[in-house]
Amino acid sequence: MPANDTCIRTDGDNTDFRYFIYAVTYTVILVPGLIGNILALWVFYGYVKETKRAVIFMINLAIADLLQVLSLPLRIFYYLNHDWPFGTGLCMFCFYLKYVNMYASIFFLVCISVRRFWFLMYPFRFHDCKQKYDLYISIGGWLIICLACLLFPLLRTSDDTSGNKTKCFVDLPTRNVNLAQSVAMMTIGELIGFVTPLLIVLYCTWKTVLSLKDNFPVAQDVGEKKKALKMNILWLRLLGRRRKP
Repeated sequence: MPANDTCIRTDGDNTDFRYFIYAVTYTVILVPGLIGNILALWVFYGYVKETKRAVIFMINLAIADLLQVLSLPLRIFYYLNHDWPFGTGLCMFCFYLKYVNMYASIFFLVCISVRRFWFLMYPFRFHDCKQKYDLYISIGGWLIICLACLLFPLLRTSDDTSGNKTKCFVDLPTRNVNLAQSVAMMTIGELIGFVTPLLIVLYCTWKTVLSLKDNFPVAQDVGEKKKALKMNILWLRLLGRRRKP
């Protein structure tokens, strides 16, 4: 019995420490994330009519990140108090919003990378590309992502409680799903949501690197290609960060 009590107490201490780290991390992200994304929206809005270079996708990326940032105060409250008093609906919505943000961000990062690649490799073909097409792509992307991500809250239940405290977020119990269905859903999710976008960005980056080896008579073209390469590398790093819990 003393050994069991020690194990339970140790597990509780580890959980408290983990929750504290979550709360601190989200607090550090909150203010710069809020200010940064609002400023980004303001800057991008000013360039909507002046450039065709993926600004619509950049605006949507900032919106996706801003939606997630706005839910951080509720996450901070939960991880500090170990309780969720705001109702099941809001809990599930915030839980759902996390995945919408993650996959929407990946989608728009890929769109930005591909659009920059097209402008770089085929500048005359896509010079007159209208922004309304980017708007249609963005609307379609949001609809598909929002519908697909409904699966995540549907696979969770809020029926389990510990004493008088209500669980949420990482503590939400998972519904019973057989192994075959679980493996299939995880495989499809990884292939569509991560592997395919990663391969697309890698291809764009690879083609950009190859183009840098060519000789261009205009120095501006070289500078533009180097800028695109840096942006693609940034997208790769951001895609990797999206996979972190």
